[in-house]
Amino acid sequence: MKELKIGFLQQHNTADTKDNILRLAEGISDLAKRGAQLIVLQELHNSLYFCQTESVDNFDIAEPIPGPSTKLFGELARQFGIVIVTSLFERRAAGLYHNTAVVLERDGSIAGAYRKMHIPDDPAYYEKFYFTPGDLGFHPIDTSVGRLGVMVCWDQWYPEAARLMALQGAELLIYPTAIGYEPSDTAEEQQRQRMAWQTVQRGHAVANGLPVIAVNRVGFEPSPDSSNIKAQTSEFSGIQFWGTSFVAGPQGEIIYEASTDEEESIIVALDLAHSEQVRRWWPFLRDRRIDAYEGILSRFIDK
Repeated sequence: MKELKIGFLQQHNTADTKDNILRLAEGISDLAKRGAQLIVLQELHNSLYFCQTESVDNFDIAEPIPGPSTKLFGELARQFGIVIVTSLFERRAAGLYHNTAVVLERDGSIAGAYRKMHIPDDPAYYEKFYFTPGDLGFHPIDTSVGRLGVMVCWDQWYPEAARLMALQGAELLIYPTAIGYEPSDTAEEQQRQRMAWQTVQRGHAVANGLPVIAVNRVGFEPSPDSSNIKAQTSEFSGIQFWGTSFVAGPQGEIIYEASTDEEESIIVALDLAHSEQVRRWWPFLRDRRIDAYEGILSRFIDK
């Protein structure tokens, strides 16, 4: 048995970045003292989800990597001897920005980074305005607690991404997330979307024989700029983030599911060795027809 105690923080965010970071630091400290060895934070956890509108002023929020946040969270990792998965708005160069997950090792150093590969552009999720698609590829990050297949939010919908992480020996699939309800949709449609989001990730767990950890934010964040032309022509007044952070085992079983509307600070113990047993029962990697998948590299296949 290879037990790993994983902690996560499902939090609301405000316009006060300092307060957001203070609450994160307090939450990390508490989880570490309760025995967490790996702590996963939600997507873009330092600020409000600024992608609801397109504003060049929002680029002021970005920071270099290494930078202030990697220093702060790195110090917490060193202080408590834990590994932390963060999610930052990276300023790589003038006019070049990424949505980047950074993993801090328990000595405070940067174990590795992943730049979000799939970038959405939907009403209230105008990420293509801010983020250049990642150029680091899909590669797990080696840490003292295991090989982590870290991706970010919209990457959750793509089985190819999860598979590439699994084929390179990832022991966990981890997704910092910021996703919520469309206010204009019916309650029934909102629930279909939320369950589809969870179901596809549970499918990644099953197909790859690996646990999945998805950490989402919670609470309502109003649209900040009603003068934005896209905001004027949409029905969005803001996003109700649906929480539901969860941990699924390698057969897709839900080990823990958080509330849809409350903050949570949770530790889940996982037996990482169980994935090996599951893969012996269900040897999907053995039976893949790699000789017949060339079409997967096409945008579309015309008959």
